[in-house]
Amino acid sequence: MSKCLQCSIIAILIVSTFAQKVYSQGCVAIKNMPCTMLPGFDHGAAMDSMTSNMPTWEISLNSRTFRSYKHFVGDKEQKQRVEQGTEVINRVYSFDIGITHNFKKRFIGSLVVPVVFNNRSSLYEHYGNSVAANPQRKRFSTQANGIGDMRLTVSSWILNPSKKHNGNIAVGIGLKLPTGNPELLDDFHKRNSSGGDSIVRKAVDQSIQPGDGGVGFSIEAQGYQHLFKNASLLYSAFYLFNPRNTNNNFRGSNNPLTQYNSVPDQFAVRIGMIYSMLKKKNLSASLSGRAEGLPARDAIGKSEGFRRPGFVISVEPGVGYQAKRMAYQLTVPVAVYRNRTKSVDDRSDPTGQKHGDAAFADYLVNFGVTYSFSK
Repeated sequence: MSKCLQCSIIAILIVSTFAQKVYSQGCVAIKNMPCTMLPGFDHGAAMDSMTSNMPTWEISLNSRTFRSYKHFVGDKEQKQRVEQGTEVINRVYSFDIGITHNFKKRFIGSLVVPVVFNNRSSLYEHYGNSVAANPQRKRFSTQANGIGDMRLTVSSWILNPSKKHNGNIAVGIGLKLPTGNPELLDDFHKRNSSGGDSIVRKAVDQSIQPGDGGVGFSIEAQGYQHLFKNASLLYSAFYLFNPRNTNNNFRGSNNPLTQYNSVPDQFAVRIGMIYSMLKKKNLSASLSGRAEGLPARDAIGKSEGFRRPGFVISVEPGVGYQAKRMAYQLTVPVAVYRNRTKSVDDRSDPTGQKHGDAAFADYLVNFGVTYSFSK
């Protein structure tokens, strides 16, 4: 086994093990914060020339969309929610605008600005789930649109990318800024004393808020290793530390543990194989496994406030194509395991019976376009 592969495996295990030490990871409230994609890393370009021909500048637009509606308590799906029509449906559309600069080949700086368009429909937040309170089963929606929390990241290749290697790994650190609003308001429909409709304006659910209100920092690693002709192993790992305990979004609860929304940590891990095709090796197919979520407890600071911890494990097929300066990437992670784990508030129940639920999607659609500037 090559030294590069040994270092790569050790690095990925360290990041993955550290994420496991902070309990389990999250569900519908996961913000779109994957590893910062390095120039040429996942565009279907030939891996043997990737690091030696990196452009100086890249501009990218990456979109992510999903529809979450299947409720889980632990890893048990609450199928009756869909059957009864009481499921909560989140439709999420996010766009990451990214600018990446390659400093003297070895160091890479990037800025990612997310823009989100989120919609959440439910019964319980408005007239209620019960037939008595909501006999017509009326469902209403709330929206939250705007700029999310932007990230600044600096990464460095471990091995000199000017030289040819069978593999390489880049490690990075990042800063997350609270540019997204964690307290967006919208209209909620309530029954008044005479049974008619009234409007109450208040903060939308945590899961569709554009930001979390905290300054955070991240560590990440990504790399590749040749396997055989035209095929390489690709992997990445990301952990976001959010030291702030809670934000100022007051939920009106009498429970001191859930009066305000939490500012949670977050993580993502991905590993898979990419195979380059065609004469110029500019068409690729990939298959990866990925896990993403948020922990019940943060690695740094307190973990109070309302959150829905849990994680989802997915199988992710993908295709990529590169044509001169333009590169396109499509991946569709399909969930194979979902788990809404116990929160700090759940764990405070002396009977051990309390366990909140969360809604998950069946699959995500990720599509990215990148433009590379010539040196």
